[in-house]
Amino acid sequence: MDDLFVGIGIALIIEGALYTLMPDGMKRLMAAAIQQASGSLRAVGLALAVLGLGLVALVRY
Repeated sequence: MDDLFVGIGIALIIEGALYTLMPDGMKRLMAAAIQQASGSLRAVGLALAVLGLGLVALVRY
């Protein structure tokens, strides 16, 4: 359970750093995401989740 909270904390740090360092770039990224089809966003999200799971499995085992 500790690993889960560490992972969430790291994700929040990265997200906060992106908004702090390049707020205009994040606005453009969100505007571009709104223009994308839901299926495309879903496919990219799934691919990133699988990649993340593979990375965690590689590191942990």
